[in-house]
Order: sequence, then structure tokens, then C-alpha cells
Amino acid sequence: MILVNLLPHREAARKRRREVFFVTLGIAALAGAMTCVAVYSWYQTQISGQQGRNAFLKSEITRLDNQIKEIAGLQQEIAALRARQNAVEELQGNRNMPVYLLNELVRQLPDGVYVSSMKQDNQVVLLTGVAQSNERVSELLRNLGNNSPWLTRPELIEITGGTVTLGARDQRRVSNFSMRVTLRRATDVQKTGASSVAASKLSAASAVPSPGPAGSAAVKPAQASSAAAKI
Repeated sequence: MILVNLLPHREAARKRRREVFFVTLGIAALAGAMTCVAVYSWYQTQISGQQGRNAFLKSEITRLDNQIKEIAGLQQEIAALRARQNAVEELQGNRNMPVYLLNELVRQLPDGVYVSSMKQDNQVVLLTGVAQSNERVSELLRNLGNNSPWLTRPELIEITGGTVTLGARDQRRVSNFSMRVTLRRATDVQKTGASSVAASKLSAASAVPSPGPAGSAAVKPAQASSAAAKI
């Protein structure tokens, strides 16, 4: 017996396919929405973390800027204190300059030279005096230029001939001179002394002879003789 299906199977199959399509579409839309939400949440988390790091960096930069300002202020204070210290040391070193000046003049003045006036302007000293001859003035210039640690760069301004009356019938020809000389500061003298001491130590160290082959050869016979004595 032949059975004939009279039900609308094609319509039922189309309906099932439509339902499967809509279900699949809904699942895909839900999965896409969930993916978008997850990606959005991940990006928001990354943005929040980066914003937190940026805020931390800004706070640290502000703190470092404040520290740099404090350091700059401290450096200015240190520079001011050093300037004051240098000024005090310079004043303490220069307060004895008149004593050094008079002492050096007494030491460097040759016989037959007399200073009649002396005027100091900062570090420049103007000397006016009388000498027995021009050679005495030249000797004074050499002494001030080469032998004095406190006086340097002597410069002759003027020298003129004159006479000095020692008695009723005793008149002698003299040389009236005026010169300028530079008085060195105490700090400059100390630096020059330290450099000269270092140079002398270096020259002394270089002058010490190093042991050569002869010294080593002299040692060997001594060692041999001591070994022979032991035997």
C-alpha cells in the first residue's frame, strides 16, 4: 500500500531553517555584543591605568621641580657664603699689607737710596725718593722685580738730577726718582709659594737616581758570598 504525505513539509522545513537562522543570528549578535563589551572594558582598564601612571608621573615631576628649585636656592646660598668667606679671608690677609710693604722696602732698598714719600692706591704703590746715583735706582728696580715676593712689576716714572747741600761747602749731586710698583695680595703670595714648593719637591724626586744594572750586579756577589759563608 502506498502512503502519500499530504502535509506541507516544505513549509515546515523552511520554518525550521528560519528559526535556526534567527537563533544563530541572535547568538552571533550576543557574542558580538559580549566581545565589544569585553574589548571596551579592557580598553577602559588600560586607559585608567595609563591615566593613573600619568598622574603619578606628574606628581613626581612636580616634586622633582620643587627639589630642583630648592637645590638652586642652596647653590645660590653656597655661592654667597663662599663669596663672603673669600671676602673675609681677603680682608684678613690684606690687613697686614702695610707691614709687609714697609718690611719689603727696608729689605730691598740698597745703600744710598732714600724714600721721601710713599702713596698707595689699591695695589699700586707710588714711591718718591733720592738716590746717590742712577745705578742705585737701577739696583732698586732689580731688587723689587726679582727678589721680593710681595712687590712686583716696578716701573720707573721719572728720574732727574739734583743737588743736596750737606754743609756750607759740601754739595753733592743726587738723582731724584719716582716709580710705581705693584703690591701683591696675600692669596697670590700663598699660591706662588705653594707652586714653588711643589716644583721643588718634583725636582727633588726626579733627581733621585734609580737603581741600575750595576746595583743588581753588586747585589749578586754579596748573595753569593753569604751563601758560601753558610756552607
